[in-house]
Amino acid sequence: MDTKIHRPQPQCCHTGRTFQPGDPLVSALVRSPEGIRRVDCDAAAWTAPPEKCIAWWRTTFPRAEASGNVLAPSDTLLDIVEQLETDPGEAPLRYLLALELVRRRVLRFLEGSGDHAPAEAGRIRLGCRKRDCEYVIDVAAPEPAAAAATEARLAALLWSGEAA
Repeated sequence: MDTKIHRPQPQCCHTGRTFQPGDPLVSALVRSPEGIRRVDCDAAAWTAPPEKCIAWWRTTFPRAEASGNVLAPSDTLLDIVEQLETDPGEAPLRYLLALELVRRRVLRFLEGSGDHAPAEAGRIRLGCRKRDCEYVIDVAAPEPAAAAATEARLAALLWSGEAA
């Protein structure tokens, strides 16, 4: 699924100042009633992560010639996988993020999981050498009615770059 999401917002969420190419900013993923959304803040105006923040990172506003997509950092995606663990309604999104991290070779299937051996029904065990920990992920494909929304949310977490 190689879909794109929007570039950083053109204005600071705190000051309303318009970003210029190369300006330092802080981007954050925030849980809201509509789902997970991205907010961008001028680095000078950043004081702390916003309420219900799942992850945040420092970046720069892209230059006009910088086109294409940039994948979200793996550490940010790992943070999101950890945050979503306590929300059963987010199981499909967590599962898809975990599979993306397996694809990136950040997570790996552990013995007794996946095709290697019988695993606990409906769950996979994944290990992360970087964080020296293990994740138990529910195998939860999105319901057909929610598949498009889950795909859009996953894309919003994975990609930054040109508008979708």
